[in-house]
Amino acid sequence: MIKRLFDIITSTLALILLSPVIIITAYFIHKKLGSPVLFRQVRPGLKGKPFEMIKFRTMKDAVDKNGQSLPDSERLTSFGMKLRSTSLDELPGLWNVLKGDMSLVGPRPLLMQYLPLYNQEQSRRHDVRPGVTGWAQINGRNAIGWNEKFKLDVWYADNQSLWLDIKILLLTIKKVFIKEGISANDHVTIEPFKGNTHG
Repeated sequence: MIKRLFDIITSTLALILLSPVIIITAYFIHKKLGSPVLFRQVRPGLKGKPFEMIKFRTMKDAVDKNGQSLPDSERLTSFGMKLRSTSLDELPGLWNVLKGDMSLVGPRPLLMQYLPLYNQEQSRRHDVRPGVTGWAQINGRNAIGWNEKFKLDVWYADNQSLWLDIKILLLTIKKVFIKEGISANDHVTIEPFKGNTHG
C-alpha cells in the first residue's frame, strides 16, 4: 500500500510538473514523425496480466516492397534516438503508473510472446508490477544480456522496498544524464529474447 501510494503521488506530481515537456515533446514528434504521437502495445503486467502500455513514438513508419516493417535500425531516426537516450519517450508511462498498470520502479514490461519462454525463476519477475525504470535499468539497461537482466529483475522482486525505489529513481536520473546502457552492442535496443535453450 505504501508503494502504491508513493506511485500515485509521485506520478501525479510528475505529470503536472512535466506537462510542458510532455506537450513540447508531443509537438515535435508529430512534426518529425507524424501521427500517431503515442506508441501503444499490449504488455504483460502483474502476474502476467495484459495491459496497454503507452510511450512516445520513436520510429517512423517505413515498410519494404512487400509491406513489411523495416528493421528497427532503419526505422529509428536520429530524433527518435535522442528521445530514447533522454528517456523522454517513457514520459507517457506515468499515466500507466497512475492507472495502476505499472509502478514507477519494477521490472520493465517486455513482450507478451516472451511469457512462455521464461523458466520458473525468470517468470518471478511478474510477481511485482512492471516499472518505468528498474534495478536492471540502473545496472546496465540494454547493454547487459537477458540472463543477467532477469536475475536483476528477480532480485528486485525479492528485495523491493520504498527506500530501494527512491534509490533506483535517483540513480535513473543520473543514468539519463550520462546516457549509459541505451543500446546493446549490435542492436538499436536489445536483441530479442529467444528462450533459454538458445542462450
